[in-house]
Parts: sequence; structure tokens; C-alpha cells
Amino acid sequence: MARTKKKKPYEIGELDQYLFGQGTHYDLYKKMGSHLVTDGKKKGTYFAVWAPNAKSVSVVGDFNNWDRDKNPMVREDPLGIYTCFIQGVEADMIYKYCIETKTGDLLYKADPFANYAEMRPGTASKVHDISNLKWSDSAWMEGRATWNMDESPISIYEAHIGSWRQHPGEEDERFYNYREFAVEAVKYMKEMGYTHIELIGIAEHPFDGSWGYQVTGYFAPTSRYGTPEDFAYMINYFHRNKIGVILDWVPAHFPRDAHGLADFDGTAVYEYADPRKGEHPDWGTKIFDYGKSEVKNFLISNALFWMEHFHVDGLRVDAVASMLYLDYGKQDGQWVANKYGGNQNLEAIEFFKHLNSVVLGRNPGALMIAEESTAWPKVTGKPEDDGLGFSLKWNMGWMHDFLEYMKLDPYFRKEHHNQMTFAMTYAYSEKYILVLSHDEVVHLKCSMLNKMPGLGFDKYANLKVGYAFMMGHPGKKLLFMGQDFAQLREWSEARELDWYLLEEPEHQYLQAFTRDLLKLYRKNKAMYEQDTEGYGFEWVNANDGYRSVFSFIRHSKHNKKNLLFVCNFTPMEWTDYRVGVPRRKQYKLILNSDDKQYGGKGEERPQIYKAVKQECDGRPYSFAYKLPPYGVAVFEF
Repeated sequence: MARTKKKKPYEIGELDQYLFGQGTHYDLYKKMGSHLVTDGKKKGTYFAVWAPNAKSVSVVGDFNNWDRDKNPMVREDPLGIYTCFIQGVEADMIYKYCIETKTGDLLYKADPFANYAEMRPGTASKVHDISNLKWSDSAWMEGRATWNMDESPISIYEAHIGSWRQHPGEEDERFYNYREFAVEAVKYMKEMGYTHIELIGIAEHPFDGSWGYQVTGYFAPTSRYGTPEDFAYMINYFHRNKIGVILDWVPAHFPRDAHGLADFDGTAVYEYADPRKGEHPDWGTKIFDYGKSEVKNFLISNALFWMEHFHVDGLRVDAVASMLYLDYGKQDGQWVANKYGGNQNLEAIEFFKHLNSVVLGRNPGALMIAEESTAWPKVTGKPEDDGLGFSLKWNMGWMHDFLEYMKLDPYFRKEHHNQMTFAMTYAYSEKYILVLSHDEVVHLKCSMLNKMPGLGFDKYANLKVGYAFMMGHPGKKLLFMGQDFAQLREWSEARELDWYLLEEPEHQYLQAFTRDLLKLYRKNKAMYEQDTEGYGFEWVNANDGYRSVFSFIRHSKHNKKNLLFVCNFTPMEWTDYRVGVPRRKQYKLILNSDDKQYGGKGEERPQIYKAVKQECDGRPYSFAYKLPPYGVAVFEF
């Protein structure tokens, strides 16, 4: 009987193949791809790629003059993983896999598990050792493990590194690298009061204009901004400064680029074979096959790779709805129903439950966030209760209603009052983040400032009262870069934000107001510790449509320190606006949009207001306050 050759520790073994086939090899990235190894006295690189329907596979690169006959790979059955060791292949050498299909065609593919890629427009992978990254964020990581998301403030700064700031210069010289961005972004975020940064466009992608939502290198931080070591430095730097890091993550689809995952070995390896399930007509992209164990394993190990190997604190999962619905973006005849005749993708549902159970189970305190644009039930529910298991969900309904209301001429807002109150009817059905993201300030949608009605003062005043309402409303918060200082132009990935606007007083005022809102949010437990509990929020008057004023209370636990918000959404001044309050106490004015530092008149007014026994808003006590045009007043009691 022939003796099986004993596998070396770095090689793909029988257990690896078994777990991969079961979809449970969660550390798969440590075996697949390219890894610098020592084999006895020989130094080189071990390569492993999954190409189950290939006729043959070889490694090609500068080191062998791209000759596919020089370094053929060996097929490891039963799954069709191809492997080889090549002596002398060193760090940062570029390579691809030359895949011979069953029809004899030759495909040159980048490595799906590569940790580094050459700078676009090049499409080759790079051998790179990421096994010895330097970390000094142990205090952060230990704290994360016991962190309670529900009772903590989360205010997210959504940013795109390539267009946040740029150096003067040509083409790719203009990008800040990961290290430069970390230092400058931390300085800005600490000044403003954000708790987390969400980075878009990190996984390697070929086209800048996709913003990173069409990924070709799922295990590689994009080389646009530096090396994997630079990327790790950035994460570490944010953590050392007590800022969490969230990455956008795209398991919904991938592009057709010739070097990418599409038709990887001449057949549908990563995507559904049936084009009615495997293609997005609107986006021109491929859809992952969530029913295939190896594909699910690829994606789950990728999520764990970012969280565990690079210490990322959360993933914002893009386009969840497109995964859940088989008919998403499709006409009749372009999709196929599930086995029960419905439009739910049962395999994607199971994938999400598996993904979130594993990622959050292995990484307590981490976040899995769903961008889900429909009313799918229990997105943040527990998998054992038939939920999808996400930590948080983007509140797209609130965002839509809020923006539609804010765009209106104030004269017509009284007829749309319920658009600002409706979200409270479902506020506790999920754990929500209120989002004003990059998607709302591109493609002719205007910047946040230019969505506002009126001219001059009115635009800035509208935005201030809108932001105040958002910060006071239950739910975690997200704001896209530039909108906190009233960026005038729409966002473009091709240029930096218009930082020069901060030389103008109006933009300084709005930035100062946003900063103080963020700091008010973080400082006061009433603003966040009961976000998911009905008794954390109370309308004082949700029905003052005639005057378009909203008043509400945020309650802290045990009512130790509560906040009363009054927001006026018209240019009318109410000289004696009376508001009902729960107790005959003193109410301290702690935020006033009319202050000069925010561009207001700076009119002198009392800091303390004493409630009197006078019925108002269905309450026995009340006090009156001079509410200026578009005025915001926050009282502590």
C-alpha cells in the first residue's frame, strides 16, 4: 500500500479540504493564496488556489518571464485546489494564475486570496508577508471585548481616503497614504467628537469610480494608499486614539473584470451558474453563489480576516436587500423563484445567520451593520429567533422621510409633519443607525446644504435644525465627510473636499454647531443609553404641524439627567413658545442655535427656566421660551 506523503505545516491538508468543503474553515486565508515559507534550506513562496473545473493551473510572474510551463501547480483532490512551492519567489514579486479551461482557453487571474496587489491600472497580485504586523492597541481590543453597544454612543464619520484630502500633484501622487490619513483624520475626528470612522473603498478594486464597491481583491487593502503594513498602522493609530474603525464590505456582487472572480476557471466558480440568479442586470455584476459551501467559506473567512487579522471593529455590509431578494432589480423572466415559489433567497438568509453568528461569536464587541433598504423583518434579530443576526441596521426609511421633509419650502412643511414623526412608529423594531451617507450627496442629489430650501442664512439654518433633530432622535448616527461643515458641491472621488470653505464664517458656524451637537451626544447618556428602549424617548408635542415645531425628551436611566429638545423648522419667530414639561423643576439651556458662535443673533436670554403650574401639551407644568427662526434649544433637567 502506497504511503501518503506527509504534509508540511504550511501546505493544504486533508482537514483543510474537509473544512473548506463544509464551509467552516474560518482561517482559510492562512492557507490559501501566496505565503512566504522556508522548506528545509529552501526559501520561497507556497501558492494555493481553488479552480475546481480547470484543466491545469500554473503560476506566472516576472520571476519566470510569465511562462506558464515553468511552474505548473498540482491538483489537490477532491475540491480542486491547486498548489505549488516556488523557490526564490520573494516578497513583493508580482504574479497571476494562468488557468487552462476545459475548452483550452487561457485565463490570467489575480489571486482571490492575495494580501497585496500592484497599483492600478496593473492587475497582478503581489507576494506579501502579513504575518508579523506590529500592534500596540491591546487596551482597545480588550475593552472592545466587554463593550456594550446598546448603551454606548456611536457617531460615525463616513470617509473616503482618496478624496478626503489630497496633496498637490499629478495623478496618484495626490493620495494621502494610510499613515498620513490616520494622523490627520484622528486630529479632525477628536476635535469634532466622532466615535468611529467608516472607510469606503478599502478592499482592492480596479476602478476609482466604483468607490470600491466592485471588488477584485477581497483580502487586500488597496495599494492606492500604501502597503498592508501602512493599513495596519492606520487601524492601530485610530485605536490608540480611542476611535473605532468600520469597513464597507461587499459580499453582494463582484465585477466581470477579466482578472477577477468572474468565470474564474472558465466556469461559474464563485457566482451562481444560472444567470437569472448569478447576474445583476442593473449593475452589470455577478452575484455570489450563497448555496455553495466553498463560496460561503470564502466570504466568512474574509470577514474574519479583516476583524481578526487587521483588528477592524465592524463591517458595514453593502446592498443586503439585493442579496435577500431573488428579484431585486430584475424584471419578469430575469429571476427564478425559490423552492416555495417565493422571491426570498433562502441561501443568502442562511449565509447571513452563519456569518453573523460566527463573526460576532468569535469577536464580542465587534459590529456587523446591514445596509438593508426594505422592511425585511428581524434584520437585527437573533438567528435562533429567525433573525439575520446583525448588530445594527441603517435606517433608510428615516433617511428618506427626513430628506424629503428637509427639501420642502418651510411654508409646505405643515402638510408633511408626519414625515418627521413616522419613524418613531417603528423605531424599536430594529437597532438602527440614522444615516446621511455618501449615497445622498452624489449623482445630482446635491450636497446636504444645497438640498436645503431658501438662500443664504436659510440654507445654513435649515441644516442646523435638521442635524439637531437627527442627533436627538433615537438611533446611532452616521454623517458623510464634508457635510459637517456644509460642503457646497456634490462629493466626487476625483477631488478633495472643499476645505477652503472653512475660511468663510457660515461654514465655520455650521461646523461649530455640528461639533457641539456631537459632543452633546457623547456627553449625555440620555442621548444613547436607552436607544433601543421605548422609555428612552418621549414626545412632548409631535402634532404642532401648524408651526412646524417638534419637541421631545430624551430620558436617561433612572431619570438622572434628561434633555428636552425644541426644534423650529420655519423662519417664523415665536416670541413666547410654551412647552409642556413633566415636572415643576428648573430647566437649563445648554444648546442654543441662536448663539453668535453658530451664526445667530446672540440675543441675551436666561440660562435657567422655571416651570410653572400651567397646562400645556397635555402636561400640568410648562415654561415659555423665545424660539428664533429655525431655532434649536436643548434644555437639561
